[in-house]
Amino acid sequence: MRLARCAACGRSRGTVGLSGAQLAIAREYGFASWPQLKAEAERRRAQAVTGVGENKDPAREDRADEDSPAVAGPGPAAAPPIKSWKEMQDWAASLLLTRTGQDVAAWNRRVAAAGLGDEQALRTWLDGQGVTGYGQALLVWERFGYPDFLTAEAEELIAGQYADRPQLRPVLDAVLTAVPAVGPATVQARKTFVSLVTPRRTFAVVQAATKSRVDLGLRLDHENPGGRLLSARDLGAATVRIPLTRPEDVDAEVLGWLRRAYRENAAPAPPRRPPQRPAPVIGQLTVVIDGFDLPGLTCAPEPGGQVHHNIHVALAGPRKDGRGRGENRPALVIPGNPWLAAEPVPGDSPSARWEVPVTVRRDTDGLDFSGPFVRGDRTDRHLGLAWGDVPGDGTLRLFRGAKLRLVDIDPRLVEEALRPQHRLVARIRLTDPRGNPVCARVHPPALTWSAGPTDPQPG
Repeated sequence: MRLARCAACGRSRGTVGLSGAQLAIAREYGFASWPQLKAEAERRRAQAVTGVGENKDPAREDRADEDSPAVAGPGPAAAPPIKSWKEMQDWAASLLLTRTGQDVAAWNRRVAAAGLGDEQALRTWLDGQGVTGYGQALLVWERFGYPDFLTAEAEELIAGQYADRPQLRPVLDAVLTAVPAVGPATVQARKTFVSLVTPRRTFAVVQAATKSRVDLGLRLDHENPGGRLLSARDLGAATVRIPLTRPEDVDAEVLGWLRRAYRENAAPAPPRRPPQRPAPVIGQLTVVIDGFDLPGLTCAPEPGGQVHHNIHVALAGPRKDGRGRGENRPALVIPGNPWLAAEPVPGDSPSARWEVPVTVRRDTDGLDFSGPFVRGDRTDRHLGLAWGDVPGDGTLRLFRGAKLRLVDIDPRLVEEALRPQHRLVARIRLTDPRGNPVCARVHPPALTWSAGPTDPQPG
């Protein structure tokens, strides 16, 4: 019987090659290919060697669940099927209808009536309407056209990602084989990476980063780089990444981090806290943002994407509507955005410097920050930098931004900077490792905070 099955997978009955026999065995155990079966076997062997549940770090604790299908069960679960975005369109449309009560056609009429001229303006407007994530992406594509990868099949997209690095494809297979042990997820192929999606949103991405390494990006909003977790840059929704070079690297620790990312991104968003009375003010803080290593006037952050010219970086704020302004600085308008771009600096300048007033309060939850340039909710108070093209018409055409999170600063440093004649200094490298403008949440060593006396006044 097994020989017959092997022959059925070979080129002709009676002549069974090694590859045909391997494929038959893999299918018998529920896997689509021999590399997937091999990766699962190696992962289980590594699990047995490391001793699941013995380690007490946050990632490994997740692996001690008694009902874990990776530890016990009747047999291996097959990797979920990979979907392209062409297959995901109906799902995104139904998600939009469920969350907003209006279908794609109704939203298209509202978008047309809004008369928004560019993608960034539309995204900002949709944010204000409560449309985010996949629903927002769908409406942007409906308005400005669908990218080429939406017309490609999933396997075609993945084949393109690994065409010049076939030895790394088993690493992707090993990650996908581990997904059923994490939870019900959708595997979605994109042009340059593969997304792993909970019923709520993306929790991980897999990208062939170099010809010798695959990056597993994880969306862990409250986890800083450390150990195997490295900082993630331009890796979809990921905040940290784990480099993988062989299937065996997808071990028990990696499975634990995958589970944690799944859990954090599958749970519903916490309810908004009711408005509270402002906490008592403990002082006024002067924050100096000292930028260095600017990227130049031209960049193309996305491979094969738009080339940006005459780029400038500016302080995000104050608001156009004047709320909490109290500022009189040179500023450019950001189309479709409620914030102005204050004190813009050309991207080829030797340095950039901004001085920002910040009000510091203290309540039972600790320090809080406010002011005309402070953005984000209580858990994400930050100062923002805006990058954009400056065409000379009084606008900055935003294409990326960077966060300097005030909530990440050691409170002792803030209290030192509140002393008379002192200030808080943020020193930030404005070019990322790829030579593009720094973006998203900026971590050390690209950003450092210090407190010290103000500059002496010239005599």
